Amino acid sequence: MSEQPGIVITGASGRMGQMLIRIVADSPKARLVACLERPGHDWIGRDVGVAMGGGEIGVTVTDDALQAFADAQAVIDFTAPAATVEFAGLAAQARAVHVVGTTGLSDADLARLEAAARHAVIVRAGNMSLGVNLLVQLTRKVAEALDEDFDIEVVEAHHGGKVDAPSGTALMLGHAAAEGRGVTLEDVADRGRDGITGARTRGQIGFSAIRGGDIVGEHDVIFAGPGERVILRHVATDRAIFARGALKAALWGQEQKPGQYDMMDVLGL
Repeated sequence: MSEQPGIVITGASGRMGQMLIRIVADSPKARLVACLERPGHDWIGRDVGVAMGGGEIGVTVTDDALQAFADAQAVIDFTAPAATVEFAGLAAQARAVHVVGTTGLSDADLARLEAAARHAVIVRAGNMSLGVNLLVQLTRKVAEALDEDFDIEVVEAHHGGKVDAPSGTALMLGHAAAEGRGVTLEDVADRGRDGITGARTRGQIGFSAIRGGDIVGEHDVIFAGPGERVILRHVATDRAIFARGALKAALWGQEQKPGQYDMMDVLGL
């Protein structure tokens, strides 16, 4: 068998799925061994390169996750919570690294991932880009330095097809800000304002979500104090940054012991 780890891409027809397929197929460090779609999808049984509008690449789209994972060393998964928790169990059985970029996971979903991580490596992050993970670190540091005289707002923008809000990245930033303040995000988050809401509560971390067009991803963390504001910002213009980060995580995970990790671990931050 080749020394290059075999990678499975789930949700092959999605925006991220197609980008991941291109990145992995072109990588000299990994092999694309399978592409998954839900049962009944019209890509099933087709060469994924042709389905994407190009030439054949020798990988047929399948709905048989069990068989696909059995032949792989890693699974990269940007799908939906219900699918991700099912894939986590199958990846654990196969002892394959499971890279999870899925957002909107509930506490019950996270508990199932934690159980799967006892048997295999799971790398989960709301955002796989280097820039965003540096922004998370900066957010924590600024929150440590500025007291509650500075209100914190996390503002995010994504394309109109995104189904969850706040984004996983926004929540990462919110958690970082809360950690910097020494509080728990769930205790101070303000995720929606409508109508006569009254004055802002001191110490809360607010979230605003913008959805429209083909916005890849924009995130601002605003520290608004008396007479001044500090604004930390990241703008993504190409989904390839997330795909490259996910592939980096899949390769990094080959050398790790079972457990849950994030991109801070992968990037050594």
